[in-house]
Amino acid sequence: MGNLKKLTLAYDERKEDWTLKQDLTQRVLRRFDTKEEATKGGVLENVLGKEGGSVKIQKENGVFQEERTYPGSLDPRKSKG
Repeated sequence: MGNLKKLTLAYDERKEDWTLKQDLTQRVLRRFDTKEEATKGGVLENVLGKEGGSVKIQKENGVFQEERTYPGSLDPRKSKG
C-alpha cells in the first residue's frame, strides 16, 4: 500500500464540518456537512478515483474509528478489515 493515496476524514471544530485531507500534504480535498454525507455510497471512492487509496475515518473526538481501502482488492491480506 506504499504508493496509494492516504487520506483522513476528520471533524473540523472551527468550521463545524468534516474534512477529507491528504495525509502527506494536509491539503483539504473536500468538506462535508456531516460524517454520514462523506461515508455514504461511493463518495469516498469517487474522491480517490481510479488509482484508489486508503481513508482513515475518525470519530468527532479525534479517535480513529476505522480505515477503508478502495478498491477493496488493494486491501492488504494481513488487514483485519
